Amino acid sequence: MGSEEAESTAIRQVVADAQKHQSDPDQFIPLHTADTSIVNFMGRRVLGRDALDQAMRRALETPLANVINTVEIEDIRFVRPDVAIVAGLKRVSDEREVSSRDDPGAALPSSSGWLTYVVVKEHDAWRIVSAQTTPIRN
Repeated sequence: MGSEEAESTAIRQVVADAQKHQSDPDQFIPLHTADTSIVNFMGRRVLGRDALDQAMRRALETPLANVINTVEIEDIRFVRPDVAIVAGLKRVSDEREVSSRDDPGAALPSSSGWLTYVVVKEHDAWRIVSAQTTPIRN
């Protein structure tokens, strides 16, 4: 393992890559472990990289493709040298057509949320094993 500072830099890069590739499943999915567990902004839970890939590809075929997220990392805490918890603020930009945004069944719960990642080091690379976003009520 490298120094905590070097590992933090590598973790920040994984988070940046996840943000950069949020609309590209071929780049986004490999950033996750095979058994990843994701709870998205709407509270939907997805288990496993294959299920995440399917869910992401379906979502990108809908107006959700126009919902863009940015993440500001607030804190990285190492549980062990190969496991860290990343806390960040997620900002959500809803660029969907007005009709999609105004549909009560499709409305986003907020424009921001607290994001918690659990990342693990596998084969010398950091991967996301868990992600949970909790909306911040406006």
